[in-house]
Amino acid sequence: MYVKTTKRENKSGTVRYLHLAHNEWDPVKGRAVPKVLFTFGREDDLDRDAVRRLVASLSRLLEPGEALASTAAGDLEFVSSVPFGGTYVLDHLWRRLRIDRIVGQVGQPKRGRRRDMSMTERVLFSLVANRALAPSSKLAAADWVTHDVHVEGLPAIDDDACYRAMDWLHEVTDDLEKRVFDEVANLLNLEVDLLFFDTTSTYFELEEADGPVARDDKGRLLTDDRPPAEEDGESADQAGFRAFGKSKDSRDDLPQIVIGMAVTRDGIPVRVWSWPGNTGDSKLIRQVKDDMRDWTLSKIVWVTDRGFSSERNRRYLRQGDNAYIVGEKLRSGSPEVKAALSRQGRYGEIAQNMRVKEVRISDTERFVICHNPEAATRDQHIREQLVSQLTTLIEDTDKLSDFKRGELRGKIADKPGLNRYLRTTPSGKLRIDTAKIKTEENLDGKYLLRCSDPDLSAEDIALGYKQLLEVERGWRDMKQIIDLRPVYHRLEERIRAHVVLCWLALLLIRIIETSADATWTTVRRELDRLHLGTFTGPTGLFRQVTALTKPQRDLLAKLNIPAPKQIIALEPAPR
Repeated sequence: MYVKTTKRENKSGTVRYLHLAHNEWDPVKGRAVPKVLFTFGREDDLDRDAVRRLVASLSRLLEPGEALASTAAGDLEFVSSVPFGGTYVLDHLWRRLRIDRIVGQVGQPKRGRRRDMSMTERVLFSLVANRALAPSSKLAAADWVTHDVHVEGLPAIDDDACYRAMDWLHEVTDDLEKRVFDEVANLLNLEVDLLFFDTTSTYFELEEADGPVARDDKGRLLTDDRPPAEEDGESADQAGFRAFGKSKDSRDDLPQIVIGMAVTRDGIPVRVWSWPGNTGDSKLIRQVKDDMRDWTLSKIVWVTDRGFSSERNRRYLRQGDNAYIVGEKLRSGSPEVKAALSRQGRYGEIAQNMRVKEVRISDTERFVICHNPEAATRDQHIREQLVSQLTTLIEDTDKLSDFKRGELRGKIADKPGLNRYLRTTPSGKLRIDTAKIKTEENLDGKYLLRCSDPDLSAEDIALGYKQLLEVERGWRDMKQIIDLRPVYHRLEERIRAHVVLCWLALLLIRIIETSADATWTTVRRELDRLHLGTFTGPTGLFRQVTALTKPQRDLLAKLNIPAPKQIIALEPAPR
């Protein structure tokens, strides 16, 4: 059965008619002759929708596989299928933020011929997309781009191209971050009056740390063209990049680096920093403030954790028109903390299961005590468990020798939770510290905030600090979704570039989550279902995107991204 065409001449020219026909044997003529089963009418007036309905109706009589084979051309071969939706959406957002143009602008020589950055830009995008979609080593990422995904304008790369792009990224990071921030601020109309800052660390599976080298006050390598910058009469620091330090992953036994990130109140990461692994938190905040000041932002209220609450840091953050909200250590024993906790007054109820009370003990700073009833119940339960465990451990220890009792005392000292509630009598006996328990009961569910802004309300101070959780969520996603670790690099420049790639991936992810009102895990799963199929035939090759589902159409609409073209590429066969 086939489609037969007939012609007829009229005044307007030649008219073609289409018929459904099949051949039957004519014994008189001794050959097969066509027999028309159905006439579709004029070719230029064909009702194509009716034809589609007819084909669909007939296809229901076949098995699904047979229906597909019958509706495809017999000489058409299905070659491959790769995920398409993830890179398509990320690439649209990448271009909407003008990062493709920024890459083409930064790092250009001041004189002479301009560089062609088109390949570098595509490689950088593919590395960022790899962190967001299928995080892996740069060697595996090159294979991923070549065989397992579609990246527009980049059919294939090798690991050398990835390393060259990373080396270039390290050279232009400062300029690129500033320009990307400007574009993000304009696109999203970012509110940067509150900037949240926190640090984390990431460790390396090494037996030895990097050897010490000369560094400036920002922890960067000193080169021949950059002399050491002496501060307060001190010479340049000597430190390796991967160094032993206080690990936030409880891996003090392994070398690490320290990473800092500034995040807006909406959870958008605006900048990232990397330092040697033995850098203390108190030094970092001063550099961060200086770097953000260079971006000529208006007044900023810095929101930081208790690790940055030193008097020197607070004084530095207060310079200019800036202010701060800093968490204070309740158990620091400082006169200010004792005075704040001892003041009487009523708590005011605010949103998110929290009560706040402001106390005035300074002319330049304000203190806000926050109380969470649910957290208080949890703290009480944990303390009761610890005291019960400690009671069992020290029971009947009066009968032990001084040596055995001292040995047990040493073991308990290695467990801060238990040791907090233990006291030793003058004669060396082990007892529960009831006074300490009473003191801790007064701290259940509480935390103390210190603020230098005279205009923020107590509620704004409390809720602003609570949003610091957005930074913690950023670290969690960097480590669990983008796979910040393991880092498959040993050169400092490439480790720093790797961190910047992770930041760019997190930036795109956060913008997508904010626009789609869904987690990246959910969005990525839906986008991975949109595939690109490759077909070949005698006339050449073409690539076609699978039909959009309703969830995919809804997602693209929320992101304000147009639906992809159905046919992505047509490559005629050579003649």
